[in-house]
Amino acid sequence: MFDNLSERLQNIISKAHSQELTQDNMQDALREIRRALLEADVNLRVVKSFISSIKDKAEGENVLQGVNPSQQLVKIVHDELVSLLGQELKPLDLSGHPSLIMMLGLQGSGKTTSSAKLAVKLKKEGKNPLLVACDVYRPAAISQLKTLGSEIGCDVFTIDGSTDVQNIVQSALNYAKENGFNVLILDTAGRLQIDTEMMAELLIIDRIFRPQEKLLVIDAMTGQESVNVAENFDAQIGLTGLILTKLDGDSRGGSALSVVHCTGKPIKLTGTGEKLNALEDFYPERMATRILGMGDIVSLVERAQEVFDEKEALKMQEKMQKAEFSYNDFLNMQKQMKMFGSMDQILGMIPGVNIKQADREKISHATDTEFKKIEVFIQSMTPAERENPELMNTSRKKRIAKGCGMDLHTVNLYVKQFEQMRQMMGGMGKMQKMFGGFGKMNEKKAMVQAMKMMKKGKFF
Repeated sequence: MFDNLSERLQNIISKAHSQELTQDNMQDALREIRRALLEADVNLRVVKSFISSIKDKAEGENVLQGVNPSQQLVKIVHDELVSLLGQELKPLDLSGHPSLIMMLGLQGSGKTTSSAKLAVKLKKEGKNPLLVACDVYRPAAISQLKTLGSEIGCDVFTIDGSTDVQNIVQSALNYAKENGFNVLILDTAGRLQIDTEMMAELLIIDRIFRPQEKLLVIDAMTGQESVNVAENFDAQIGLTGLILTKLDGDSRGGSALSVVHCTGKPIKLTGTGEKLNALEDFYPERMATRILGMGDIVSLVERAQEVFDEKEALKMQEKMQKAEFSYNDFLNMQKQMKMFGSMDQILGMIPGVNIKQADREKISHATDTEFKKIEVFIQSMTPAERENPELMNTSRKKRIAKGCGMDLHTVNLYVKQFEQMRQMMGGMGKMQKMFGGFGKMNEKKAMVQAMKMMKKGKFF
């Protein structure tokens, strides 16, 4: 997501840091920024407006004679990116009783999947959503929505054989009121292209039921065409916001930078992966900092809070402190890390980690490959061996090596690394207990006491 643009902008800014900005090299920097935006598939209208705004703010004695003009350039580019992406988070309007969210989009944009992802997100936020199958034309649409609904544990309202969308929505409303559903997600029909029949059906739903949200789902991979689609939908039905899907697969990101400026409608949600929990609120400020290589630690923490179970984490912590960490625990930890996201995504969100996208992908690939090998190694053990690492001996290692298709040296290496990790965790647990026992002792005294204990060899 924005990887190419991010890398180019970071290089431009890095050059600016290494020299005193003048009128001439300011023009060079703006020219490079313009080229980077165009290569990222940003709409030409947007590029012209963006560069013009930066130029107006960057030129003048106040900036060029400033203490650190290159920092000023970074701030101006950052602020303009935030402005271009919509200034601030625009939350969903869920004021209805029940609230209606109409999902719009062309076929293949990810509308049905996004409907299910939205239901997952709303359930986490304490809502009780109902998916409504309004796509009565695409043969597989209703069955796809039912399958997704079953997977996420969300009810799906359908009327078998009916093509009367108005009746389907009205019946779904009645059903929702009777059964305590407070948000209806209408998965409307898509087409290969915008046509009169399609719009007429959507306009009927809009005029009669007045949905609080009319969200257009756009595939970020379509590039500048997404701007045309969004402008057409907005002109005919009046959008309230946008959902950008497949942002994780679009290294350029031009559509996200273009669509808000061209339509005046905010990006409310983004799809950042194939999993059904991969739908996130869109924060322009956070995205701008990520594009400029400043990381996004807030989103990283929020994702951690979402993925990691607090009770399980406490159990794991106790095991670590007692050096009772097993191979099964390692598999569980690895499973949670997969839910957290790829190593590539995590590295992109950590401030100060200025690693090129190609290198991040190599690291991510190498990490995934290694984790898969370790998983196969652990799955080749017996249940008893997974739970009790102390059982491991030479004959067991030989059997495991045959079972997982690795040589004995590799198995020995994994066992050794695991034991080292357990010892380290046990040592950290002892240190934590020691500090906890100091009570109200001030930090300086606590550190002195800790040093004394370490000298006496009471650790590890």
